[in-house]
Amino acid sequence: MVVNYCGGVIRLTEENSTDILRGTTLDIYSLLLKTGKPLGIREIQRILDLSSPSVAQYHLSKLEDAGFLKREGGNYAVNRVVLDNRVKISCFLIPRYLFYSIFAVIIFLIGLFFLRPAIINRAYFFFMAATLMFVLIFCYETAKVWLKGGL
Repeated sequence: MVVNYCGGVIRLTEENSTDILRGTTLDIYSLLLKTGKPLGIREIQRILDLSSPSVAQYHLSKLEDAGFLKREGGNYAVNRVVLDNRVKISCFLIPRYLFYSIFAVIIFLIGLFFLRPAIINRAYFFFMAATLMFVLIFCYETAKVWLKGGL
């Protein structure tokens, strides 16, 4: 992992900064992102059922060194939002592909019910097959991101 020093504080490069978002560190970052408010070390320990406050402190310091979190009055708050395949709406993290899936399903249904010609020709069949293929791909990607549970 490449580390750059900036003003005496360790900052990871943009490409490598997402490498630290795994396991418990990812769980802590997700918790702070979902709550949207600063939390203390003991609150995070209790919510995530960590073995000790020092475990929470270790992961919080990793996130702070990488620039993801900042300290506000003894509590930690999100400093930089990283949502690779998700969109944050209120306190929900929704896979970005869900919107593409919904759009593709709507286009497929419009083609199926409103644009159906009297005689099915090759162009209509190709349009419907291609649209169905996009629906399947976007639904698969949505399910994959949703089940992965990461950012």
